[in-house]
Amino acid sequence: MAIDTARVEKLRKQKIDGQSMKRLIDAGMTWLRTNKENVNALNVFPVPDGDTGTNMTLTMQAAWAEIKDLGTKNFGEMAAAVSKGALMGARGNSGVITSQILRGFSRGVHDKAVLDKEALVKAFGEARDTAYKGVVRPVEGTILTVIKEVAIATEAALATAKDAIDILEVAVKAADEAVRNTPEQLPVLKQAGVVDSGGKGLFFILEGMLRHVYGESLETPTMTVQAMSTMNLEGALDEVEDGQDYEIVVDFVPNGELDLASFYGRLEEMGTSIQVGEGEGMYRMHIHVPTENRYVPIDYIMDIGTVTKVAIENLLAQMDDIQKSAQIKFTPVEPGNIAVVVVSPGQGLSKIFASLGVAAIVSGGQSMNPSTQDILNSFENLPTDKIIILPNNKNIVLAANQAKEVTVKQVAVVPTRTVPQGLAAMLSLIPDGDLAAVAEKMTKALANVKTGEITVAVRTVEIDGVSVKDGQVIALLDGKLALAAETVEQGVMDLLEKAGADQAEIVTLFYGEGMTHSEANKIADLIVTKYASLEVEVQEGGQPHYQFIISIE
Repeated sequence: MAIDTARVEKLRKQKIDGQSMKRLIDAGMTWLRTNKENVNALNVFPVPDGDTGTNMTLTMQAAWAEIKDLGTKNFGEMAAAVSKGALMGARGNSGVITSQILRGFSRGVHDKAVLDKEALVKAFGEARDTAYKGVVRPVEGTILTVIKEVAIATEAALATAKDAIDILEVAVKAADEAVRNTPEQLPVLKQAGVVDSGGKGLFFILEGMLRHVYGESLETPTMTVQAMSTMNLEGALDEVEDGQDYEIVVDFVPNGELDLASFYGRLEEMGTSIQVGEGEGMYRMHIHVPTENRYVPIDYIMDIGTVTKVAIENLLAQMDDIQKSAQIKFTPVEPGNIAVVVVSPGQGLSKIFASLGVAAIVSGGQSMNPSTQDILNSFENLPTDKIIILPNNKNIVLAANQAKEVTVKQVAVVPTRTVPQGLAAMLSLIPDGDLAAVAEKMTKALANVKTGEITVAVRTVEIDGVSVKDGQVIALLDGKLALAAETVEQGVMDLLEKAGADQAEIVTLFYGEGMTHSEANKIADLIVTKYASLEVEVQEGGQPHYQFIISIE
């Protein structure tokens, strides 16, 4: 990093108060957002739904929203507000742990009007302790290890550090080294050839703060580009803001070597939600722009390369269509009865859950984890104080538990990690039953179903003896990479064999948004031909990324 020494020396003489913290949080959030896709790409499995960077960014944005208009100069008060915003906005496991880190940090400085080096070291220690306590089974080689190493390094540096800026420098260096070491602590990272994504996100937050101190840019990403196959364009509608009227996607071949920094800079003048992907010399640019700018990025790219494909979508019109099609009828909840809230990744699956008696649905799943506040909002106004939450995704369980902790209602979280588990749990619902007993019965029902998932690999990798090539169909069985195949049909059939379908009774195929009912029926016919005694059902799921979610009972 290039250091503006005059700026740093000036800052060393100033008090670090609440408004200083506001600027640091803004810087950490901005730098993380700039490098969001870099973090998203650090997925262990080669599936097209890496969302750690997105979850951590949205969590930090919630923290920022809580403090952006706060005028207090008291550092401890500002830190408490940061913690509150992050707690309610936390998404995914990485976002929840980030919120716990900020919560611990807040505890460490609660009585400080200004920050000094001793308070900063104490805050990092509290951040570590709170984060570890918030996870039932802490795993090393993750974001937890990174905050632990930061706490250890800053404690060791306290005696020789001149001030809090020195401590921050030590923290960033320690975070960087800890992230680099994560593959040595977590074998699955080493197999996948990546570092821990949550740890990398925490590093970017801390580094963004230090870049602010140094006077460095926070808008130019350190990443080159992501692979075109990892670009999450399906989730673009989830973050449509004012002024984002059109979505523009352009495939092009640059005339020469692409100057990424300059390219990003020009795009930032035109719009938001910028993504750039690359594959075999071809680039893909994604951007959201206001109506008057809808042709500007296309004209710009035509000046620097050869355009091969252009897609323009009216986002506002799409949002209207989605809202019109989202009309789902729920069974009314009787006061005093149990209301079940589920997280659902697709419109078809939401309709099925509604038919089974759920009281509320939170849209979400892979690549679109709901926040603690989203989950809380889904049941706070229901006419009962007995709530069961089915997260239906391993990355949403922590947020569901966090929602449980911030409500006065009686809440049980049944730790469903997949949609088929959620459906199996719903069959045990007794609306007027005892909350604890029903939750326990639902939890036991999870063992009765296996879950298969079919998608397409976004990179070449070998994990647990399974070799995968970019673009191959892959199958996951109960969340673990099971096999690679050349076609969706082969992937489904090989997965069923691996799952012991000959011993099962029912297989249900929930087809995703990229499949048709007739295509799904053809595969169902293949299954029936091979497994004559097996009952096979086909249902519309509507989930993104995954051609099939498969329930095996």
